[in-house]
Amino acid sequence: ANLAALQRREQQLAEVYSKNKPLCFSGAAYQKTHPVKVQKNRKDADVTLSTACVLGVADGVSQIEDFGIDASKLPKEILMHCEALGEAQLRPGAPEGAYKGPIPLVREAFERTAPCLGSTTLVLAVLDNSTRIHGKLHPMIAVISIGDCELLVLRRLHGPGSKLTPVFQTEMQRIDGHLQTPLQLARVDGRIDANFHDGITIEVIEKGSAVHCVSAYEGDIVIMGSDGVFDNLFTDEVADLVNAVLRPGTQYPVEESLLAFLARRIVEACHAKTVPTPTGAMPDAPIGPGGKVDDTSCVVAEVVELMEFTEGTWAPSAMPREYDDDSDEGIVGFLRCGAVCNATDQNDIDVGDGSRRGRRKRNQRRGGGDRRG
Repeated sequence: ANLAALQRREQQLAEVYSKNKPLCFSGAAYQKTHPVKVQKNRKDADVTLSTACVLGVADGVSQIEDFGIDASKLPKEILMHCEALGEAQLRPGAPEGAYKGPIPLVREAFERTAPCLGSTTLVLAVLDNSTRIHGKLHPMIAVISIGDCELLVLRRLHGPGSKLTPVFQTEMQRIDGHLQTPLQLARVDGRIDANFHDGITIEVIEKGSAVHCVSAYEGDIVIMGSDGVFDNLFTDEVADLVNAVLRPGTQYPVEESLLAFLARRIVEACHAKTVPTPTGAMPDAPIGPGGKVDDTSCVVAEVVELMEFTEGTWAPSAMPREYDDDSDEGIVGFLRCGAVCNATDQNDIDVGDGSRRGRRKRNQRRGGGDRRG
């Protein structure tokens, strides 16, 4: 019964991917500690990553500083190792099969952080040029999220003169829906939990993470943010900010300085949600009026054509995987993200047709918990 639906999905892809070419990210980031948290002497534990093949946001749990642990160290180290592994597995000339998907990549990155202590949420996006369908290249963005950082993909669905429209967005992972209990990657000692061992976090990565494989097209815009972004801004507000900067008809590739400006505009809009309006009312936000006082970090990236690399620089490339045109197994494997994404049938693949856009509009709030930063 499911094969008919899969075959229809395959047809949608076939109409678009014929012009695809190798792609990579061009991105910039901005982050800012909320002024209220500066007054409390809380360290900004947000960390961002923006390379040609890997984007990431890790939001360290600042409360862990109460136990004498540097809240920024684990997120810094895990993204550092994600960058190194992406370089090794997706660089030109990397051994075929070196990249096995986002779950093995994050697991190895976490294992390499030992014995570093801390706790962090994470969203990571990997641009994978290794997939081919019916012999034609089909670049994919493999997304893995653990906790309440989020990723949003926008696309000009009706040509370069149209607005950028949200086509895919991850969901926050919060235990019982409570704002203060996101799923986390952690390593702690006896000061916090005498029974902790790394196997607990590895199980979170392998069984608790959300993995999605999303079709990537030139000109796509990827917005990644800590919970300070998506707890304060509705999806359509983010889209409005993006379109105000990257107007219809904007030529791509976009200048990196413009992406950096957009990232800053998004962060500033988040912080503005915690300030009363001239009438004294608090601005509306997904978690309620007044939003959330929080450190805020944002990565803005454009999906651009992979160009020939020069000495000292590179962009992702790998040996393509092939699927047989007449094989049902081939397309079923693709729609489960195959070995590349290491996904299961509980994970998603999105072709980016706009069917999931518009979630969390201004009349749709998140529930549960309080709004403490």
